[in-house]
Amino acid sequence: MNTNFIFSHTPQIHFGPGKLAQLPALLHRNCSRVLLVTGTTSFRASPHCARLLQGLAAENIHVDVVSFRGEPSPDFVDAVAADFRAQCPDWVIGIGGGSAIDAGKAIAAMLPQEGSVRDFLEGMATRQHDGRKILFAAVPTSAGTGAEATKNAVLSIIGEHGFKRSLRHNSFMPDLALIDPELAMGCPPAVTAACGLDALTQLLEAYVSTQASPMTDALALSGLRHVTDGFLRAYECGDDLDARARMAYAALLSGIVLANAGLGLVHGFAGPIGGAIPMPHGEVCGTLLGETTRRTIEALQADPEKHATVLAKYAQAGVILSGQSPASPQIDCQRLVDTLDDWIERTRIPRLGQYGMRIGDLPHILDQAHNKNNPVGLDRSQMKAILTARL
Repeated sequence: MNTNFIFSHTPQIHFGPGKLAQLPALLHRNCSRVLLVTGTTSFRASPHCARLLQGLAAENIHVDVVSFRGEPSPDFVDAVAADFRAQCPDWVIGIGGGSAIDAGKAIAAMLPQEGSVRDFLEGMATRQHDGRKILFAAVPTSAGTGAEATKNAVLSIIGEHGFKRSLRHNSFMPDLALIDPELAMGCPPAVTAACGLDALTQLLEAYVSTQASPMTDALALSGLRHVTDGFLRAYECGDDLDARARMAYAALLSGIVLANAGLGLVHGFAGPIGGAIPMPHGEVCGTLLGETTRRTIEALQADPEKHATVLAKYAQAGVILSGQSPASPQIDCQRLVDTLDDWIERTRIPRLGQYGMRIGDLPHILDQAHNKNNPVGLDRSQMKAILTARL
């Protein structure tokens, strides 16, 4: 048992169908202006958006809305912060997928600051953020990144010199996380699958992380059980509210555990891949999850006595996801890999090559990839084999 750990605070969490209608009342005290940050299409075109705007108006709250397409860039964050710094909102609301929440989180963090958000991004920072921000509410409309419960915002530029970098501070944890499973009811199957596999990746990587603790283990296992009960049902029947609720809960827990236990090699790949090709983060995680888990387990099994504890964790995950009775650690680990492969195939998760990645691109990716908190370090040849298998 790891008895030496720190567990960060979480947002105030409001979870349940219909919770979006309560958001205006939750904000109304000492709030006269909000900045709503969202994507350009799905939420703004939904009836939920109109109802939210009406509810805010009924509380005499002025609303400014900004939207973006794809994933948020530092330039977008800088532009919005510059536009609204003079008439600063009382709250920023990020509503949409993980990208919208990350964008809102970064804007809330930059409104009280001068200069560019690039000055504070991990790996390229020239200044240390002082933690001041505007109150921030996160409202996910898909079940994936768990950004509603993390203290970082991922910003990206895609291309030859592209990158994915985090703006991170303990103060950037959302003040309010409102999770309404009804908001995901219209989510298309392909997006449902990619988001769900992202949440699953985060739960599994945090569970076997070298920084895992009894608290993160308990939450990760709860999340894995809800993924088992909800993932395929949400993919196959998007109007299944119970399945949507289970996946929303799993995604929330995935954010909490990643913030406290860290992640592994899949996410060590995801940053450089996301900066190189326009592949959505959830699809990157989904396409790499099975092969990375297989190679990691094989490396652990080379010395099973040394790695007995983490192999038992993988086996436990295999029992949960496969829905079968426990057999042996080796069989249950194989069941885990088989289940992941089956889900990835059934949900038609794209390969890296479908977004233009070629074998010649791999050295650049491998130069930047790292094992993070993977339970065993894989070398460059093993990491290359993972990527090659998913081209």
